[in-house]
Amino acid sequence: MRPILSILIPFYRDDPSDLLSALLPQSPSNVQICLYDDGTGDTDVHARLNRMKKAAIDGQVKLMFETENKGRSQARNALFKAADAAWVLFLDADMLPVDGQFVDRYLDAIKSRSVQIIFGGFLMAENNITPETALHHAFSKTSDCLNAQERTQKGPQYVCSSNLAVRADVLMLEPFDTGFEGWGWEDSEWAARVCDRFKLIHMENPAYHLGLESTQTLLSRFKNSAANYERFTNRHPAIAHKLALYTIKERLIYMPGQGLLRPVLKLIVSTSFAPMRLRLACLKLWRASWYALYSRNLEREHKLKNKTAA
Repeated sequence: MRPILSILIPFYRDDPSDLLSALLPQSPSNVQICLYDDGTGDTDVHARLNRMKKAAIDGQVKLMFETENKGRSQARNALFKAADAAWVLFLDADMLPVDGQFVDRYLDAIKSRSVQIIFGGFLMAENNITPETALHHAFSKTSDCLNAQERTQKGPQYVCSSNLAVRADVLMLEPFDTGFEGWGWEDSEWAARVCDRFKLIHMENPAYHLGLESTQTLLSRFKNSAANYERFTNRHPAIAHKLALYTIKERLIYMPGQGLLRPVLKLIVSTSFAPMRLRLACLKLWRASWYALYSRNLEREHKLKNKTAA
C-alpha cells in the first residue's frame, strides 16, 4: 500500500537514531520514514540505522547515504523525490517528538482537503545546556519557540523546515531553491514563495530541538549567511522589509566604524558571564552589521561594473 505520510529526515554530522527510535513505535504501517545522510559518512551511524531498518516493518524505512555534502536544499529535494506518500513531513535529525501522539496529530490534520502546508512548531529542551550552548538556547527560545496562535499572526515569517508537513504536489510545483548555499534563509524563502498560492496552518504539535550550537558556531553561521539573506530579501522584499533585521541592516550600511565595532560585539557575545539580554542584542547587531557590509560591497561592485561598462 502507498503510505499516507512520508517523514523525511536529512542529517549531516548528526545521529538520527534517537529520532528514528521515537518515531517507529508511533508510526503505523502507512507511514514511511526516509533518512538522508548528506555526506557525513559515519559508518557506525549507518550500521545502526541499517539495523533499525531491518527491525522495522518491511519497507517502512528508507535510507540514503550521500558521499559528498550537497547542502540543505538539495538534501530536502532528494528526500522528497524518494518519498512515496502524498504528504511529507520534514524533521531535523536532532529533534524528538514531545509525546507518543505526535504522528497521530499529523495524520488527523492531513485528512483535511482545505490545507496544503502545516507547521507544528518546536520547543527547546531545558536539559543538557552548557555555557557554550546557552546563547543558542536563549536565542531560539526567544526568537523561534512560539505557540500556534503567535505563529498564525505572522504567517510565513515563522515557518521553517523543522517540523514542516507539506502536500507532495506543492513541493512538485515549488521545490526548495538550491541556489542557497550553506546555512540560513532557504526555508524562509520557500515559505514566503508558497504561502501566496497555498493554504498554511500553524498547528500546536511541537517537537523538541535538541541540537544546540556553540557560540562560535552561531557567530560563524550568522556572518556567513549574508549572501543567503540578500537572496531572500531580493526575492521577497515585502516580507523582508517587515522584519526588524532589515531596518537595522539598512541603517548600518553607511554607518562608519563598524570594522571596529564588530570585534567588540563578538567579545560581548562570547563572554559567558555577560547578561544574556545584552549578549543576544549584540549577536543580532553582529549579524546585521555583516549583512550591511555584504550589501554595501554588492552596491560598490554594481557601481564599478556600470562605470566600466560606460
